[in-house]
Amino acid sequence: MENQKNKPLRNQTAIVTGASSGIGQAIAIALGKAGANVAVNYHGDEVGADKTKEEIQNHGSKAITIKGDVSEKEEVEQLFLKTTDELGNIHILINNAGIQQDEPFKDMKAESWDQVIRTNLYGAFYCAQQAARIFIKQGMDNTLSKAKGKIIFISSVHDTIPWAGRVNYAASKGGLLTLMQSLAQELAPEKIRVNNISPGAIKTPINEDDWKDENRKKALLAKIPYGRIGEPEDVAKAVVWLASDDADYITGTTLYVDGGMTLYPSFLEE
Repeated sequence: MENQKNKPLRNQTAIVTGASSGIGQAIAIALGKAGANVAVNYHGDEVGADKTKEEIQNHGSKAITIKGDVSEKEEVEQLFLKTTDELGNIHILINNAGIQQDEPFKDMKAESWDQVIRTNLYGAFYCAQQAARIFIKQGMDNTLSKAKGKIIFISSVHDTIPWAGRVNYAASKGGLLTLMQSLAQELAPEKIRVNNISPGAIKTPINEDDWKDENRKKALLAKIPYGRIGEPEDVAKAVVWLASDDADYITGTTLYVDGGMTLYPSFLEE
């Protein structure tokens, strides 16, 4: 039987949005490895979601897949209902689902602005609201966790670093920062912890053009003082820790998993 230290989230249930690939997939698998049962939310990639589910089950945890668009309130409600029906009480929400639609500001279509804001910001709001209501209704279970519930937003270094050509994305992540802080302040008396994890450059399918091409990779590495591009597992390990009781006194905080990108390395002087 595995040591509880190796399974800090044993018997807890987590929802991970956008968990069919990349960072979300790595997070869902890491939570399963840490003992949590996981609802794997996906929007279109059913094959990827099934792979995530299989990996979680290989670690001895339960997993289900649930298709749903987090930008639609009714689909978010169904996500939580189905999770409760199949896995019982919910203890952890990982708000990971997000999209990018890059366009110069002067040419940006209203639809591009709206779709990114609706998925990245509205979706996070809908999911967090459902989670908070459920955590409060369920009450405390000290045998599982010191908190009633944990909400973790997966944001970006661009919640603080401006990003020309992607104002919709940067605005959505900037919004997440103060959304998280305001929720953390409001929900702390209920013993619900709310935090952000903001990744920098991470090797995922969405940005493989930047790390597979040697010239673009070199330019990217110039922005990372630590000298390497992150792996999805770097974010996933941080999520597991932040969701565990080892981080019980942490709420309202953003953890930057970025190799020092937010240190503005262009100001580095030899």
